[in-house]
Amino acid sequence: MVDIIKVSARSRSTAVAGAIAGVVREHKRAEIQAIGAGAVNQAIKAAAIARGYLADDGIDVICIPYFTEVTIEDQERTALRLIVEPRIIADS
Repeated sequence: MVDIIKVSARSRSTAVAGAIAGVVREHKRAEIQAIGAGAVNQAIKAAAIARGYLADDGIDVICIPYFTEVTIEDQERTALRLIVEPRIIADS
């Protein structure tokens, strides 16, 4: 299991993108978590930037978004998670 990359509204999107690209290169899959509009904005920007970084290595990635419930300081919160993984093109 790969650690989840947690993004805040104050996260630098280029730094997060570098982390995403590194994890995808090493583990073939990255998972990003964001809570709140600002954090989701930074996470989406980071995924787009990471796609460019990985394209330079010939890796085309897709993002699969989903919601999950997390507990933070004894409170349930809804988080957005993005799975970033290489695109697999099926044979026709």
